[in-house]
Amino acid sequence: MFTGIVEEVGAIKNIKRGQHSAVLTIQAKTVLEETRIGDSIAVNGICLTVTRLFPDGFSADVMHETLNRSSLAGLAAGSVVNLERAMPANGRFGGHIVAGHVDGVGHVANIHRDDTAVWYTVHAGPEILRYVVEKGSITIDGISLTVAAVDGEGFSVSTIPHTVAQTNLSQ
Repeated sequence: MFTGIVEEVGAIKNIKRGQHSAVLTIQAKTVLEETRIGDSIAVNGICLTVTRLFPDGFSADVMHETLNRSSLAGLAAGSVVNLERAMPANGRFGGHIVAGHVDGVGHVANIHRDDTAVWYTVHAGPEILRYVVEKGSITIDGISLTVAAVDGEGFSVSTIPHTVAQTNLSQ
């Protein structure tokens, strides 16, 4: 389980693509602390298992189902990703309870400023929108957010400057 509070922004160092799979090598620092092979790290909110550790990063296998349901298939070397270690059972919940299992992909249709807030409107299909409720929680690229509005085409979230600065939204 995760909280949706991003610990650091990492970068894709390498992607080794198979016919229907991939191995991601990700540059990281903070999430490596006390991490062992077999541990889970959320990469843009997607729970991946650490298969190799390096002094400056880790590798994780990505299976066909995950590539089909997430935005990981669109990553390239140099892409920035949000990273979060799995939450220990005796830890504080800083955000929402996040499983790290992706239901689908939407696309950002609009971004606008409202004083210090930045609003993101995301369009998504009915297979996603049926689960989205106003004032409910949603995770976008592993960032735990509260849904501010929902309509037939998508939903909107409002972010604070801290969230933008500490995640891949600032990229």
